[in-house]
Amino acid sequence: MSELSHNLLLRDLAVVMMAAAMVTVIFHRLRLPVVLGYILAGFIVGPHTFPLIENEQSIRTLADLGVVFLLFSLGLQFRLRTLVEVGSTALVASALEILLMLWAGYQLGRLFGWNQMDSIFLGAMLSITSTTLIVKTLTELNLLKQRFAQFIFGIQIVEDTLGMTMIALLSGLALTGTVEWGRLAGALGRVAVFVVLVLIVGLIVVPRLLRHIARYKSDEMLLVAVLGLCFGVTLAAVKLGHSIALGAFLIGTIIGEARESGKIKFLTEPVRDMFSAVFFVTIGLQINPFLLRQYAVPILVISTVVVAGKIVAFSSGTFLTGHDLRTSLRVGTCMVPIGELSFIIAALGVSLGVTSDFLYSVAVSVSAITMPLSPYLSRHAAEIAEWLEQRLPRSGMEVLAAYTQWTERLQLSRRDSPARRLARRWLWQIGLNVLFATGVLLLMPAAGWLSERWSWLRDIPPWLGGGKGLLWLVAVLVAMPALIAAVRKLEALAMLLAEISASLGGMGGRSAAAVQFLVSRVILWAGTVGLGVWVLVISAAFLPPWPGVLVLLALIGLLGVLLWRFFIQIHAKAQVALRETLAQTTSAEAEAEAGNRTDRVLPSILQAQIESVTIASGSPVAGKLIRELALRSHSGASIVAIERNGEQIINPGADEELRAGDTLLLLGSSKQLAKARALLAS
Repeated sequence: MSELSHNLLLRDLAVVMMAAAMVTVIFHRLRLPVVLGYILAGFIVGPHTFPLIENEQSIRTLADLGVVFLLFSLGLQFRLRTLVEVGSTALVASALEILLMLWAGYQLGRLFGWNQMDSIFLGAMLSITSTTLIVKTLTELNLLKQRFAQFIFGIQIVEDTLGMTMIALLSGLALTGTVEWGRLAGALGRVAVFVVLVLIVGLIVVPRLLRHIARYKSDEMLLVAVLGLCFGVTLAAVKLGHSIALGAFLIGTIIGEARESGKIKFLTEPVRDMFSAVFFVTIGLQINPFLLRQYAVPILVISTVVVAGKIVAFSSGTFLTGHDLRTSLRVGTCMVPIGELSFIIAALGVSLGVTSDFLYSVAVSVSAITMPLSPYLSRHAAEIAEWLEQRLPRSGMEVLAAYTQWTERLQLSRRDSPARRLARRWLWQIGLNVLFATGVLLLMPAAGWLSERWSWLRDIPPWLGGGKGLLWLVAVLVAMPALIAAVRKLEALAMLLAEISASLGGMGGRSAAAVQFLVSRVILWAGTVGLGVWVLVISAAFLPPWPGVLVLLALIGLLGVLLWRFFIQIHAKAQVALRETLAQTTSAEAEAEAGNRTDRVLPSILQAQIESVTIASGSPVAGKLIRELALRSHSGASIVAIERNGEQIINPGADEELRAGDTLLLLGSSKQLAKARALLAS
């Protein structure tokens, strides 16, 4: 880069940061969201008002770093257990919202007289919510720890995954004019394999690496190591055709499981704030007031539909999966703005030459209108929910409460079967092991350049596949622990299913034993053969001619027999390491939470009162978990004990189920206790 380019970049960056600094001060004094100030700053210094930026492309490159750090920060706050808990909610809400907004966007485009491809791309743009802005908004409002925020994070993960799949689908549609379902399935499969591979390897390696680095007591060393991991995984995601947002979020989630995550959050926050400011200023740079005037009516109509449609879709999806109206509305009102992935979809249509030039500016304008609404709606979501609850007929509220209670009991009833839970767990383990092995084998093309770089690989006989054949052999051996584990879990699952099938048939004695043996053998051998065929199919590009394949398979079989116990030990150690990582509690985070609790409790402990409340028969509270009731967050009072059938449960956990006839011992101030009584009686 020339000296002139360096000076231009420095000057442009100085303009951006000075403008952002000024509006930050003003918006803080006015108690307005700082994000809006950044967008306004970009609009002021942008090319359409006071053109102070000369190298806008360099600023956009720096803005990408803002996306990386914001998603990395979100990953640090996220916990993998949360995704398991909110998985069904995230999937239903995301699918419902994407389908609704795709349809609404297409219909709006046709209503305005736009061509079919413009309308399709408009629907795709409107269906994706801005992860970056939502994270920033929840951070500013200090809502990241709220339960509804965990649902939002889960929805964002599913939606971003579906968004990347949609981009692949739109690319095929634009180039061929038809939907390529094979390409769509392939895109979903690649995303799943990448996520599983990164999570498994990362959770085993990264926390131990950071623990070792932390022993040197150097913040600089820890920060540089974390940034290296962050950009390394993000680069790998981009090289494999995924978004930078996905890579940054995944490595953030992995590092968030390390003991040092508290210190890492503290060290990375200043860097995150700087580059996120650049990102939002960049959005302001792209606002064209002339296009705003020309397409004012479509932009306003589209913005109105986006706000209403997303609130309805996300709230409905959350409610349908068994959550109360208040939580559902808080999720829906936070998920309004469109953002960075929508811009990527709009730019894709322009670059492929299938959409009109104005569509990108329309997307930015709609984003600029919906962005200010997100902080406002998020801040007043509880009041909106309360207002709606007061306006709805009492009979309607009773129906909604009955539905929520029914879905909660249905979910609890599904957990009652130990055999079902065991089978589900083994199926998950088989699936994860197969996905891990698939990821290892799919990485072979990335290592193919070694066969051209290292001369000794070229000396391997062609009938053995040359260097590629050796790389395939190495990849299979690396994947072998996961493949063996999958077969062993399959054997256990086959025996369980065989026993269940015999018991359902009411058989006994020799007949039952024969049926069990037949069912277990058929499942085991069919699954094993299917797994072997799958390995050969995904390795087809690397396999040598059939004589070479047979030789390599024989060698793999021999090494598998000789190193069987070694492979099992490797997998067992990896599994133990993975469980330790997921089970450990971050010490810094625990201390911070303890400190926060102490700060809240100590000043008011002298004013605390104790009161007992009995749950009546037929109460909507009966059958709920303490976690689902969220009594403490809504009222401030805590359940310190439960008396049930003459027995006492002291300091019950969050997963304790409340039952009719329970007497709850509540601790709090008189005002908090009054709120708690009202919530328990509703």
